[in-house]
Amino acid sequence: MPRGIARDHEEKRAAIRKGAAAYFAEHGFDRASMTAAAKHCGVSKALIYHYYDSKEALLFDILDTHLSGLVAEVEAAPETDGLRGLVRAILQAYRGADAEHKLQLDSLGVLDPNQQAPLIELQRRMVDMMGAALREEAPDAFTGSRNLRAVTMSVFGILNWYYMWNQPGKGLEREEYADLVTDMLLGGIHAL
Repeated sequence: MPRGIARDHEEKRAAIRKGAAAYFAEHGFDRASMTAAAKHCGVSKALIYHYYDSKEALLFDILDTHLSGLVAEVEAAPETDGLRGLVRAILQAYRGADAEHKLQLDSLGVLDPNQQAPLIELQRRMVDMMGAALREEAPDAFTGSRNLRAVTMSVFGILNWYYMWNQPGKGLEREEYADLVTDMLLGGIHAL
């Protein structure tokens, strides 16, 4: 008779995802091993393999959980706040997920194309939401030769690297940075 799923199954998976994301982000996914990831997580190699049959399966779960959570948080943001609310929601959703975010940027490409496809679709949903918010804010700015995609991806470029240079308690808080970015965007797109 097969063994049932432990009551703390999801909690253990979440802890492994979080610990492994930190380990992979620090050491580089390509140089990391499951043995070292297990050690970093404080679990046995056998336990990590109980949950994940490969390093790529673990990476996929980390990225899928991260991106699904981002999309859910951003979709739940009130539409009444427009572009400003969307920028704030994205920065808030990034909070506490620096390692996952770094893996998304650095390691998505190592996955099999079939694994990449749903993750890329989640990224596209975020891009589409931002593009719609920009177009709604300044519909005349993106007619003719104006490239909505270039502006949209530039916004993500501004937001994606906050974790790299910001020092908590020394720089701008997320809300302040979100307002700064939004003010720059509004001034810029209305000038197009």
